[in-house]
Amino acid sequence: METAWYLETLEREGRSLADAAEQAGPGAPVPACPDWRVRDLLRPTGVVHRWAAGFVADECPTPRPMEAHPDLDGPELLAWYRACHRALLDTLREAKPDVECWTFLPGAGSGLGFWARRQAHETAVHRWDAQAARGGGPDPVATDFAVDGVDELLRGFHARRKSKVRTPGPRVLRIRATDADAVWTVRLSQEPPVTTRDAAGDAECEVSGPAAELYLSLWNRLPVPEVTGDAALAELWRETSAVV
Repeated sequence: METAWYLETLEREGRSLADAAEQAGPGAPVPACPDWRVRDLLRPTGVVHRWAAGFVADECPTPRPMEAHPDLDGPELLAWYRACHRALLDTLREAKPDVECWTFLPGAGSGLGFWARRQAHETAVHRWDAQAARGGGPDPVATDFAVDGVDELLRGFHARRKSKVRTPGPRVLRIRATDADAVWTVRLSQEPPVTTRDAAGDAECEVSGPAAELYLSLWNRLPVPEVTGDAALAELWRETSAVV
């Protein structure tokens, strides 16, 4: 996908997140994250926006810690989040296309493309959280964006050694979008999952559904749409796939 597409998505999702947070109120519970309130979406997401922008702006080649969450609430917190989101967009739009900086997922490509993509998905998931907290039903996630997000999660986040999705012996899980030409085969073992964008070989369990539902279920926001085969593998994902 083009960087400009991610930036357009990031702008729209960030504005929608802030609007939903304002409508819900900072103390509203977040249904998919029972220990969170809306303020717990805004604070870390704003910090991550600032963290990401810093790598690109400074062309920083090495990891560095995030800053502490701000001691803000109410209108001040909303204004701060909106400023963080705007600063991130400005930084990414003004950056050189070939900027080199630190990234943290396998096959990340350019620093600018990586951070535009990662922040678009980070913001989209939390926009969904904020709209769920507001009530009235979250806006749908576009199919092509959801496919891209599933791909980032499976072939990026869970290709890292940090992934906790492990099995004692070899197992095969398949993920299939029913409304797009997109299927993934996830080979599980005592090592990090290995995911390929194909339907090669037999799978012991298949999780299928519309791409947007897969995207949100794999991020543990919705129940798994449909499971065939060994449902224990789908449950294993839910129990162990939290990203750290």
